[in-house]
Amino acid sequence: MAPTSLCWCLGAALALFGPCSALAPENEVPLRPTAWLQDGKITSITLPKGRTRRLYFTLKKKAPALSVTVSPCDLPIEWSLAARTLKDRPLKSLQWSSKKSAPEMWWRGPGAEDKMHSFAGDTVDTYRGPSRPHASIYILRLRCKQGATRATAHLHEGPGPSGAFPLLPADAQVHTLGVGMSSVTLSWAPSASMTRLPPTQKAYDYCVLVNSQRNYPSLCGAQEGRRRETDQAEDEKEGRRRVTVWPILKEWWWQQWDAYPEPQTAPSSPTDDYADLQCACQGTESVCTVSELLPDTQYYFDVFVMDRVNGTSAAYRGAVARTHEEARPAITALREGELRWVTFPDTGATSEQFFSFRPRGWQQSGLLTLQSCSGGEKVKVTVSSRGRVLSSQPVGGDLVHIWLQGSPSYLIHLERALISSSQLAAAKHPLRTGGLTASVKMQTSSAYHRKGVPSLPSTLQIKSFNRLRGCNSVTLAWMGTEERSLYCVYRRKLGKHEGEAGEGSALTAPCLGPESRSDTERVLCKYFQELNPRRAVTTAVIGGLEPGMAYVFDVYLMRRWGIPIKYASKMLKTRKEC
Repeated sequence: MAPTSLCWCLGAALALFGPCSALAPENEVPLRPTAWLQDGKITSITLPKGRTRRLYFTLKKKAPALSVTVSPCDLPIEWSLAARTLKDRPLKSLQWSSKKSAPEMWWRGPGAEDKMHSFAGDTVDTYRGPSRPHASIYILRLRCKQGATRATAHLHEGPGPSGAFPLLPADAQVHTLGVGMSSVTLSWAPSASMTRLPPTQKAYDYCVLVNSQRNYPSLCGAQEGRRRETDQAEDEKEGRRRVTVWPILKEWWWQQWDAYPEPQTAPSSPTDDYADLQCACQGTESVCTVSELLPDTQYYFDVFVMDRVNGTSAAYRGAVARTHEEARPAITALREGELRWVTFPDTGATSEQFFSFRPRGWQQSGLLTLQSCSGGEKVKVTVSSRGRVLSSQPVGGDLVHIWLQGSPSYLIHLERALISSSQLAAAKHPLRTGGLTASVKMQTSSAYHRKGVPSLPSTLQIKSFNRLRGCNSVTLAWMGTEERSLYCVYRRKLGKHEGEAGEGSALTAPCLGPESRSDTERVLCKYFQELNPRRAVTTAVIGGLEPGMAYVFDVYLMRRWGIPIKYASKMLKTRKEC
């Protein structure tokens, strides 16, 4: 019974006071490992969010000065340096000597603390000053409030620079020499560490980094920023990949996916810490041209001088530049129903012009009509809306109709392709009508009352009747359409030599419209409509002619929208005797 009673008493004690309450002293403090800062060695520190990390170091008795360099990685930190002087040795009766480290005993013991330096920011900061003769120990405190990050600390005993970090010039600013549409040229003062070495030694080099986010105060911060962008892109890719349209197969899918192990990467050596950085320029030159940039975009440029031997770096003050925007072509707005003659320069290079058109009415529909006036030139029209190409086709002597529907505005791009030297020589003498030099004739109009492209005649040939040809009149016939339209007939009297040579048909070009003809040449206008396209034939008797004279007759199909359609010219000669 006695052992059973003893076990019951121990169980009750553990339940009431806990397993350690009877064993731990009343003022017990958990033991923390001591981090020592060694002379001439770069120490890396991990800083949890909001927690203060302490590093301790002591100096040699003959060290008259010291320098401490702290380099944050990607977030601003706070750090301070203090010297603690002990008045008395810690008492052994406090029961700390066997369980606590020496710095913690000194920190808890009686003494005075002298604050030597403090700094807050994300740039590299160095304290240089004399040592404290009566200091027992130096304490370096570091803390980051924004989040978990990393930092490095370096201790140098003695006066002068430590030599572990590259030296920056007095003017450590990166300057912008030139800015273009897709490139930026930078320059900076050379580092003294690089100019002191002979050209054969390549212990230092520059690394120029470019990004569109911010300037980085250290090479570690630039590396972390690049990794963060890569991780964010991978997370977005992973999120898109996890979206499945088969909810039933989702569980099975991820079981199959997880069956394949993740690829393992070999740990990188200290010399490969910055191997993943893609330097825009790297070497010993202090001038760099960064190319392949996007137009009208703001970029941040950082220059770092790197010490390949010690694995350290120093950052210049970065520059910001915005590339020039692309040369936007001039866009001409077309008015409702405007008839425009589009000309191109007489050069062998490719030329282009841009126009915009906004149809009237809530239906947002319109009609674009084009016709080329130069037979040797090749012109292409491209119609787009909101960056989407709606139509693209060549423009020739025949009318081109493009139906516009469903968009509030349209961009019309006319481009003349490269032509040969013989065609270029012919194009140097373009057709002139009324002072206008034309390559392409174009007209735009709102067509909210229509439902598509208007119908065209089955043929544009004019027929004449020899039996009905007299001394003072001729009879013409041409094909019409099933739509009610206006047809106008023009005549032109030819000279004696022109009529005999048969060159009358060459005097009028296909794109010459009624606007280029004199009112005295118009002989009649008539409306015509036939619902059956096969029977849509109309005739006209042209009188008031002179006997034995040659005339050129032109027929135009006139519409309220679109370019008038010109029929092929017809040359006829009246009879001399009747």
